Amino acid sequence: MFNNTIPSIYSPTSTQAPSDTVAITESKVVRKSDLPRSRPAQFDELPGLPRRYIASEKGSELCRSISDASALSGSDRRLVVVSNRLIDPNKPAAGGLAVALGEMMHNTDGLWFGWSGKTTDASQVSSVRTESFGRTTLAQIDLSKKLHHGYYEGFSNSVLWPVFHEKLKFADLNPEYFKDYETVNNLLASKLGPMLRENDIVWVHDYHLIPFAQQLRAHGCQHRIGFFNHIPLPPPDVIKQIPEHRKLMEGLMSYDLVGMQRPEDVENFRSYAEKEGLVQRLNERDSGAFRRKPSIQAFPIGIDVESLRALQPSSESEAILDDIRNESGRRKLMVGVDRLDYSKGIPKRLMAFRELLETRPDLRNHVTLVQIAAPTRQTVPAYAKLSDKTRKLVDEINDQFGAIDWKPVMYFNESVDRNALPEIYRMSRVGVVTPVADGMNLVAKEYIAAQNPENPGVLVLSTGAGSASQLSDSLLVPPKDRTAIAKAYVRALEMPRYQRQDRHVKLMRNVKTEDLRWWRETYLNALSPSQASAESKSNAIAEADPESGPS
Repeated sequence: MFNNTIPSIYSPTSTQAPSDTVAITESKVVRKSDLPRSRPAQFDELPGLPRRYIASEKGSELCRSISDASALSGSDRRLVVVSNRLIDPNKPAAGGLAVALGEMMHNTDGLWFGWSGKTTDASQVSSVRTESFGRTTLAQIDLSKKLHHGYYEGFSNSVLWPVFHEKLKFADLNPEYFKDYETVNNLLASKLGPMLRENDIVWVHDYHLIPFAQQLRAHGCQHRIGFFNHIPLPPPDVIKQIPEHRKLMEGLMSYDLVGMQRPEDVENFRSYAEKEGLVQRLNERDSGAFRRKPSIQAFPIGIDVESLRALQPSSESEAILDDIRNESGRRKLMVGVDRLDYSKGIPKRLMAFRELLETRPDLRNHVTLVQIAAPTRQTVPAYAKLSDKTRKLVDEINDQFGAIDWKPVMYFNESVDRNALPEIYRMSRVGVVTPVADGMNLVAKEYIAAQNPENPGVLVLSTGAGSASQLSDSLLVPPKDRTAIAKAYVRALEMPRYQRQDRHVKLMRNVKTEDLRWWRETYLNALSPSQASAESKSNAIAEADPESGPS
């Protein structure tokens, strides 16, 4: 049996017990004012630490102890991250999760566990392979082709992804997929369990691993376990389109902390829990997983502004950059950077651009839309259809409005080196981020951070993006309203510099304040052992008072 006797690895300067430790919390976003005065020790060696995170004297002593490799030689305290895929130590971090956690884990005495990205024909369970990544150990296993298909291509990306993005028509509700999904989560839990030390805290990431804590607890784990959902959580009526929805959502009850991107996601879970009776079962202190009362909060993820600004294009990007530079010298640019996914709203964005050229002929040959659409999940029929539709729209617009020396849409159906993106953002007068549904969408924040403050571009952002609630000084548009998007394009292209500057200042205030470090710190402080003590105290008081009812 694993136990949860975890000595504090965080500074105990914040003693206020949160109001949400007894039951599912009210929908709220953790703000800067909620932070304790000192910072989690895991971040002690991160370069360029903002002044607002300077620790108190007591916290500094703790951080120095934690960051000293010799001090950890006999210690078991670690942060254990669990995700579907791990960072590749031999490649620059590219995916959102790798960027969000790579730097932190490289400088943390921890363990990062997940699938290797490799499949095998063998039916037997593979052994765990480990390698070093800075001060962290990467641990990963292979999956059989059958299990991978059902777990990853099946339930994760053909059920959860479309349903959670409210694209039900793309969902394949094959019951065999859920069986493989549960099997893989159980397999991963059985492999991680023996690797855990009694003082570890565990942070699980994303929709591939919703039942992971439930499976881990079945193997005897009593550690503090947190979960963060990087994609939207839809309303209850949408969730219930998944036949196994009840079993799936009960899996979240085994976590101590569940983090969502948006307050709406928290409210959707609260509403689901109330309608399905999960709250009553929690208050009845049922057996198994329902002995826990998870805290559900919104933690909107941010970006590392300074790291983004420091990126330098590689030689591999020069051809694309030269094309875009040449165009930027002759016309105003608009830019969209996305994976070619049906959640991103790219066809509607293109239709709105066509409407712009139809209704404003004076803008023809004066504006170009640069659309980068990185291919993804190309073997899935819905994505192949989207690729064909997008290419057809691009060709139609270019054929209808183009000239000998002007293509209205510069379309790059390929992955572009992330190091080149800041320069592309800066060259563009308008950033176009119009997803139908998105957990957060960090491209919106990257576009803002990359701008020249003296002559910034304007962000057109759909309300389908999780970042819309933070970036209200962008031009917000309904994600499915082509005409409204086209009108926002015109407004952005014609906005005078002083208005662009004023909006940019306000947007940067949020991007810099609620940044990537802020996200990691607020989440890990909420998951910290000091919170466990506060929760235990609150629960003990509630149990001792016969007059106290459910929260």
